[in-house]
Amino acid sequence: MVVIRLARGGAKKRPFYNIVATDSRSSRDGRFIERVGFYNPVASGAEQTLVLNTERLAYWQANGAKLSLTVARLVKQGAKAAA
Repeated sequence: MVVIRLARGGAKKRPFYNIVATDSRSSRDGRFIERVGFYNPVASGAEQTLVLNTERLAYWQANGAKLSLTVARLVKQGAKAAA
């Protein structure tokens, strides 16, 4: 099954997360199918905190991909901020 979840990157105590579509059996930071955005929880100044490619996100959901709980929360937060 395909799942859309966070893959952690960045330095120690400076997290950076890629939002990726991946096989549910692969490891958290392992192989993925497609990157659909990113989340930077420690963004400051003019840096963007959340970027999502909503077209690709909708494509994957239409093809049966499930969102992780955290990604679902971020998508909801992003939609609220865009409105």
